[in-house]
Parts: sequence; C-alpha cells; structure tokens
Amino acid sequence: MTTEILIRDVRSAPIPVRDILPFAIWFGLLALLAIYFIGAEQGATALVEGAYIHELVHDGRHLLGFPCH
Repeated sequence: MTTEILIRDVRSAPIPVRDILPFAIWFGLLALLAIYFIGAEQGATALVEGAYIHELVHDGRHLLGFPCH
C-alpha cells in the first residue's frame, strides 16, 4: 500500500512599504512619547503639572537606567 502526500509550494507576497509606513510612524511616535515620559518628564521639562507622571513611571526609570534623583 502506498501513501501519496501532496505538498503545495505556497509563498506569501511581500507587504509593500506604503502599507506598513503609517503603522511604523504611529508606533514610532508612541515610542518617542513613552521615552519622553519615562526619561524626561520631571522638573523644568515637565509638560504635566505636578509629580503624577514622575511617580507613575518612577520604577520604570530606575529599571531602564534613567537617573531621577
């Protein structure tokens, strides 16, 4: 008794850069905003009044090596 196995050669088409670009820009801006809030949102460069953001990301700063005090 013989068993026949059919294997199809299925290749996916590459995704054009113009389809990826809006998502890359969006995630890049989100990453820059996150880096700002974790690394620079304190004192003279603060965009948000008070220390709420600083306290919210305080442990993340130390984890990532940003000095904050």
